[in-house]
Amino acid sequence: MAAAAVQSGVTQPPNSTVYVRNLEERIKIDDLKESLREIFSEYGNVIDLVAKKNLKAKGQAFVVFDDVEAAERAIKEVQGFELFDKPMLLDFAKTKSDATVQREGNEEELESHKRRRLAEKERKQAQQAAEEQKKLKRPAGVAAPDAAAARPTKATRGAGLKSSNPAAGAVVPEEYLPPNKILFVQNLPEDYDVDGLTAIFGRFEGFREVRLVPGRKGIAFVEYEGEAGAISAKESTSGMGLGAESKPIKVVYQRQ
Repeated sequence: MAAAAVQSGVTQPPNSTVYVRNLEERIKIDDLKESLREIFSEYGNVIDLVAKKNLKAKGQAFVVFDDVEAAERAIKEVQGFELFDKPMLLDFAKTKSDATVQREGNEEELESHKRRRLAEKERKQAQQAAEEQKKLKRPAGVAAPDAAAARPTKATRGAGLKSSNPAAGAVVPEEYLPPNKILFVQNLPEDYDVDGLTAIFGRFEGFREVRLVPGRKGIAFVEYEGEAGAISAKESTSGMGLGAESKPIKVVYQRQ
């Protein structure tokens, strides 16, 4: 490995997980993880190493040590060193890893940590979706002055009416709605009643009730005392096959 002249790049407070970026994306994940483990094991006991091949996670990895001092040594010594001809850029991770939480706590704390992380992920997705929708909005005054003057009647026609153009408002797709305590369940078999749905959704923390919609088949609302239960239920039941045909149900957060 050859050192590259880079700044320290550390922006996060010390913890036992090292965030590695600027990795070569064309290398197979197994080969990449093996190389990273070989390098970072020199600085302490690596209890977990996470690297994924999906588009957003490419070129990144998380190396989890069993103590903060090992992570600090690794960042100090490995920062800017080249792996597969690219300098690695290191920082402390923003949050604790699952492996660290599991090691320091119990299963309940681990599940709580996972729910918080998932909620934060879904909030970011919702925010990104809203921003993308805003980009679709046509800015005011796009018509040229001459064209507007030439057609005064058309320019004022319908003043005060709400546009039916879907791009005119930033509507977040329901798949990216931010977490809340109420779930909207769709594609339910017609023979599923409150008791049947309670048997499914009542297993999760803080369950309160199932509400069917009079006159509407195939949909229901499921309410929990807080977001934590709704998050767990959504992740566990979305896409679950129900009924004789095992038709997958759709579970999203209620639009606020």
